[in-house]
Amino acid sequence: MPPTDAELASQALNEESIYRFRSFNANDAVTLGLSLRKRFRASSRHAKGKGLAISIQTIAGHTLFACTVGDLGGLSGIGDVSLDSWSCLEGMIAVVRRTGHSSYYVEKGMGAMGKTPKQLGIEGNYRINGGAFPIWLENAPCCPIAVVACYSGSSADDHHMVVAAVRDYLKKMSRDDEFAMPTASMPMPVPPRDARESTAWTTEPSSSTGLSLRLPEHSELEYHDDHDF
Repeated sequence: MPPTDAELASQALNEESIYRFRSFNANDAVTLGLSLRKRFRASSRHAKGKGLAISIQTIAGHTLFACTVGDLGGLSGIGDVSLDSWSCLEGMIAVVRRTGHSSYYVEKGMGAMGKTPKQLGIEGNYRINGGAFPIWLENAPCCPIAVVACYSGSSADDHHMVVAAVRDYLKKMSRDDEFAMPTASMPMPVPPRDARESTAWTTEPSSSTGLSLRLPEHSELEYHDDHDF
């Protein structure tokens, strides 16, 4: 059986808590945006003539990356993307700014609760369609710092593509950090002053801190369920 809206909402919420950045700058936005573009161009949906609009913005609304995959129109007047694609994209980004959650979580959370956009006060220029995902920092749980979004007309496909691109980019950043980290050399043993003496080396166990997600306390769309992409 296909997953329920409640299960999909719970999964989307889990993705938000797991896929967080240590840092995020304009270069990261360009690299992530180009990765999305390449990923979509290699997809079967693009092979069938579908287009894509991509936008990465700061939470304040400054554009860091934007492009389309496809054209607005050919000689026949029919294109892979349309001017309405950008309007839909901005509406999805507005949902993330309003709620602090991915637009897919909002869509499936509403379905799980049986609510309408009007009942939740999300009307007007908001577009409740999967594909817009918040960029969170690990050490800044108050709000997202940016939004990455794409629109091709398929809510689930757009959401999963954005999440996969974020996930793979975070893995790449983690590998790069490990590669750049200097390796500790083995200490040279010091000869004991007495043959009967011995030298022992001890290492202190390293400690790590876990990441805890703190969602807005008064979020109307917060969904709790007792059950990674």
